[in-house]
Amino acid sequence: MTKNLPTLALVGPCASGKSTLINELEKNGYKARHIAQEHSFVPDMWRKLKKSDVLIYLDVSYGISKQRQGIKEWPHSIYQQQVERLRHAYEHADFFLNTNNLTPEEVLHKVLSFLQNLE
Repeated sequence: MTKNLPTLALVGPCASGKSTLINELEKNGYKARHIAQEHSFVPDMWRKLKKSDVLIYLDVSYGISKQRQGIKEWPHSIYQQQVERLRHAYEHADFFLNTNNLTPEEVLHKVLSFLQNLE
């Protein structure tokens, strides 16, 4: 008998690790979707776009985001705009994880641990 795994929605600023995590979660049998909330003017787009059971917010600092993207000239105002657009999702997230000092494997482990505790 297979378990019904929750459908996951992931949000966060650019370079927080959403795409990498989604790929790994899907390898583990989860349906996971990136909701591009950081680019939307609709505060609760994460809720309207795709129905999901769990909202995961991956956070990253401005400096680490720039470093991960390999961008030297990226205005802080753009990052701040993304954070503001994510405010509603941040306030409603089921799980929040700052990825600054974590490897992709550590991020996956922490998220999987959280999801296993939901069962």
